[in-house]
Amino acid sequence: MVAYNVPTANDVLVPETLLKKNKSNAKAAEALVAKKAELRKAKLAKRRELFKRAAKYDAEYKAAALNEIRLRRQAKAEGNYYVPAQEKLVFVVRIRGINNIAPKPRKVLQLLRLLQINNGVFLRLNKATTEMLQLIQPYVTYGYPNMKTIRGLIYKRGYAKVNKQRIPISDNAVIEKSLGKYNIICVEDLIHEIATVGPHFKQASNFLWPFKLSNPNNMWKERKFLHFIEGGDTGNRENFINNLVQSMN
Repeated sequence: MVAYNVPTANDVLVPETLLKKNKSNAKAAEALVAKKAELRKAKLAKRRELFKRAAKYDAEYKAAALNEIRLRRQAKAEGNYYVPAQEKLVFVVRIRGINNIAPKPRKVLQLLRLLQINNGVFLRLNKATTEMLQLIQPYVTYGYPNMKTIRGLIYKRGYAKVNKQRIPISDNAVIEKSLGKYNIICVEDLIHEIATVGPHFKQASNFLWPFKLSNPNNMWKERKFLHFIEGGDTGNRENFINNLVQSMN
């Protein structure tokens, strides 16, 4: 009687195709692990860079505020008057609808992207924009926003314009994709560019969709369409725009 031995695992030859498949799978797994580690490292480095930028901007804002206080005290000590520098940034809010608007102010409102009531935009203040604001004064109110107002608007009401679509700014990648070529890669960069009216203010402002604000609670005057200095709400209200915008935000 012939005896048969059961072959062991070492005696069975593994197919060449299976060996190649196992080898390629192991190689792909190693590459994936290395890629994940590299991405994690890059993400950590970018996060540190963003923290450094935010700290630098914060120090810059504090230094500017302290310098303003120092100049005021110095002028007072010498018996002079301190005249602050002319404002470079205004925030414009449309407070009137579409009825009975002349063609020229209507066109200016379209150019400034103020298409709906309670829409707001940041605007660089120069000769051209000052003349445009004079044309549309009966339909808007505007003033000089402070850092708290700018930060609150962008963080709470900020939407990006990407491919003519209104996209929420839920991630810094949205900003970096559109404004990375201008060295604006995060929300703090965007706030800094707007607040300081930097060299790429136009691109940063156009990147932001016009802010859609709410009606303020008990903030409109009884005669809303009179000028602000006449007891109404239209026109330039300088620093008082901050109270209005913060109640509409």
